[in-house]
Amino acid sequence: MNQPDGRQLTMPSTGVTRVRRAVQADVPELVRLRSLLFATRDEAYFNSAPDNGGAPVRDDWRRNLASVLEVQLTADAARILVVDGAHGLAACGIGTVEQWFPGPHSVTGRVGHVIGVVTDPAYRRRGHSRAIMRTLLDWFRTQGTSRVDLYASDQGEPLYRDLGFVDHPDPALYWRPAHH
Repeated sequence: MNQPDGRQLTMPSTGVTRVRRAVQADVPELVRLRSLLFATRDEAYFNSAPDNGGAPVRDDWRRNLASVLEVQLTADAARILVVDGAHGLAACGIGTVEQWFPGPHSVTGRVGHVIGVVTDPAYRRRGHSRAIMRTLLDWFRTQGTSRVDLYASDQGEPLYRDLGFVDHPDPALYWRPAHH
């Protein structure tokens, strides 16, 4: 059943997880769920703010995220999926596809990325993340991706391995430019 704003209601009595594409009205809840993803991470990478002359910028990323989500909701190279809860969203997951340069290991050069599959603590252990991941993997297949990459939390790793993800042959490294 769909609401006038495009949201689909989940009937909890069936036990079936219904995954749908996010709509504009979901943006505040998507920001809330993404915040949960970082709230439990202690690493400096996830909790450091760029130098802004000493001014706190901790909420800037939320505003920036909302702006990017609004644009990406209908982008061809992104798929933002959600599961409705009784009051707000129960879970979300984002997939993107980038065009890289083809090679023998990546014939199409199209690489998928899973970004931040998050389930609200009140809705965990109900299969929502698995349903979102299966829907994303189906979408990646239709996009002609050669592979799909993700970074797994300790809690999420067993699910991803169960879905067929394996260790990447290359080490994951990153670089952050200095912010002035």
